[in-house]
Amino acid sequence: MRTEHVLHVGDAGDMSAVDDESVHLVVTSPPYPMIDLWDDLFAARDPDVRAALDAGDGDAAFDLMHAQLDAVWDEVDRVLAPGGVVCVNVGDATRSVGGEFQQYPNHARIVDALRSRGLTPLPDVLWRKPTNSHTKFMGSGTLPPNAYVTLEHEYVLLFRKGGPRSFPPGDDRRYESAYFWEERNRWFSDLWEFRGEEQALETGDRRDRSAAFPLEVPLRLIRMFSVRGDRVLDPFAGTGTTALAAMHAARHSVGYDLDGDLFAALDDRLDDLPARSERRVADRLDRHRAAMADRDGGYEAEHFDFRVVTKRERRIRPYAVDSVTERSERTGRRYVLDHRPVDEINRGPSQG
Repeated sequence: MRTEHVLHVGDAGDMSAVDDESVHLVVTSPPYPMIDLWDDLFAARDPDVRAALDAGDGDAAFDLMHAQLDAVWDEVDRVLAPGGVVCVNVGDATRSVGGEFQQYPNHARIVDALRSRGLTPLPDVLWRKPTNSHTKFMGSGTLPPNAYVTLEHEYVLLFRKGGPRSFPPGDDRRYESAYFWEERNRWFSDLWEFRGEEQALETGDRRDRSAAFPLEVPLRLIRMFSVRGDRVLDPFAGTGTTALAAMHAARHSVGYDLDGDLFAALDDRLDDLPARSERRVADRLDRHRAAMADRDGGYEAEHFDFRVVTKRERRIRPYAVDSVTERSERTGRRYVLDHRPVDEINRGPSQG
């Protein structure tokens, strides 16, 4: 099969290149309002943001920043197909503005924004990002009562447009996109725990601004909430991590970002993508074999030499990337990938 991945340089508040109801899944992480990393971006688009911060009015700055994101949520609602799912990774902010320290609840504001557009909130995920720092507390150290809890988690907010999607009975794309029983038990927990992504861009400024999430986040969400051949949107594409995850998962993708120079980071990750894709599939199959090693019962998989726990897993059939073709365009980048089903990898545990 073939997939297409398009990255646009532009404002996601106007995604006119994306047709109405043509996207099946949105996976994104927007700039976090009231995190000082993003002040200049928000202020460049609305000088009132800087004026509010300078005046010590944190509440006004918070509202103005989210007003910029609201235009994107309008477009997300327009392009999302009925039954489609929206996944928003966002963290709250803690900050002193005008001499007053407080928490700015970004997740609550985004929940309100998407609910007001008619999207249905689903149970969300807390992504805990542990730190080993011994000085992570804020405030007055070991003396009560003026210290503050340190935030070590972010949210993955989940919404759906209307009711669940329907598929023809026995639909190949759906059944071949199944996840294993042990993956389901791990992925559909409301608490995920793994570290954030180390930045690896060349210039310090863009490393600071990229704020990339690890590949595991969008790849997991894509496997949970879409099927092979679906179209995935990231309106804040950054370094293209969501697009890369869609490539691994044999989904189409489209992304937007104001800074097209960030897309160069994706180019660097595509040189050996076919080999890495096959290795990732092999590792996944090896993990399943290990999970089934001491388990009795189950069902024979149709395409592999192992058993699975449930009938719905029997036709699972991951696809690997065969080739990547890049086409640079005036308004961004376009990648065309060929994929093939990986039916059997006869080897021992992965050395990759």
